[in-house]
Amino acid sequence: MNKRKNPRKIIITAAAVTAVAAAAFIFLLAGHGRLVLLNADTGEKYASYPLDPGHGFSITFIHSVNQYPLTDFYEIKEGGIWCEKTIYSNFGAGVQTELNEGETLSYGEDGSIIVSGINKRLDNLIYIVGTVSDHTLVIDGGEEISLRGLCGRNAKVRFKWEPYLPLP
Repeated sequence: MNKRKNPRKIIITAAAVTAVAAAAFIFLLAGHGRLVLLNADTGEKYASYPLDPGHGFSITFIHSVNQYPLTDFYEIKEGGIWCEKTIYSNFGAGVQTELNEGETLSYGEDGSIIVSGINKRLDNLIYIVGTVSDHTLVIDGGEEISLRGLCGRNAKVRFKWEPYLPLP
């Protein structure tokens, strides 16, 4: 007995298998992304680092006016970069002296000043890398990355978060 395969059934089966594979691929990538560092003037990519929503990074530098260390903390959420808190060592010109709605002021054990609850989305986060002192990037509490070493002195660095998207 010769069983003839139904071409329509084969096409439907192939389409279903493809749809399931695509859905699995999208599911695996959902909620994953990367932090991309770009030259703010030319768009040249300096580097990218895996960074998923709910995780964050910090940037530490010596404030050019205040002349004390300052660390800004960012979190990836709602499809972007959000400033959550800043820690600095000394009040002075150029650092925050008043709280905005929802922000709190506290002090660290070392006497540092902590402003938290900033909760501000920054779609165009740019730092200019110091010429006298470095800017240090720390991703998710990991290793320190010298922005001077990566991008050069006086580089205008744009930070951008990109979700991993399925290929077309």
